[in-house]
Amino acid sequence: MDEEGYLYFKDRTGDTYRWKGENVSTSEVETIVSGILNQVCTAYGVKINHVDGRVGMLAINDKGNPVDFGTLLQELDKHLPRYAQPHFIRIMDSLPITATFKVQKVRLQEDGFNPDIIKDKIYFKLNNEFVLLTSKIYNDILSGKIRL
Repeated sequence: MDEEGYLYFKDRTGDTYRWKGENVSTSEVETIVSGILNQVCTAYGVKINHVDGRVGMLAINDKGNPVDFGTLLQELDKHLPRYAQPHFIRIMDSLPITATFKVQKVRLQEDGFNPDIIKDKIYFKLNNEFVLLTSKIYNDILSGKIRL
């Protein structure tokens, strides 16, 4: 509560992010995607300089099960509003965790989505399909040529 008596909602960092004026619950996204893929994942928002809010990104723990992006897109449309659907998917051998077995979302957010720095495969939702994120697509996103 502030000095004027107003109460503010404050959340744990990484549990929600704002995108297109909406609050996105990372736990809701994780629950739905984990159910669709039957794989461990974590959801978080990443910052892009010219974009207001944070863009949805998933990190998926790949245990040799390839992601069926077509099925994922269909199921996301059924179960999540567009603003809550991830635009980026990072496929990782293992998710970074703390000593208490919590995913290090802040570290993932800080990593961003630059394919020239991140060695994991990153996919981007372009024209309603997930494509491998290339340096050209990355630069087009940063320059605003590709709008989110």
